[in-house]
Amino acid sequence: MQQKLSAQFADGDLLDLDAIIYLVGVQELGQLHRRFRKEEKLDLMHIAICRLLEPYGYYEFEYFDQEGWPHYRLVEALPVLKAGEQSVLMKEAIVTYFLEKDYPI
Repeated sequence: MQQKLSAQFADGDLLDLDAIIYLVGVQELGQLHRRFRKEEKLDLMHIAICRLLEPYGYYEFEYFDQEGWPHYRLVEALPVLKAGEQSVLMKEAIVTYFLEKDYPI
């Protein structure tokens, strides 16, 4: 999946985990063909993390604001995880997300 996303969105340069999370945020916002400011890019990553962890019961979608940005609320505090454990959780959540979106892995 990482290689397929890299070929599609990064001209073959290998996307790292943060870049894939960013892509999920852009997908969830639905404003695919615009440039984002640095602050917005961080917001997109936050949206992605909330959406990716929503099926695990950590976040819940609340509403879209007037500009179309989704907002989530924290339902359950995330467990304290080591860096490697965080990475595994996010990778699992990303795979689940793309399977839900019928993106061929």
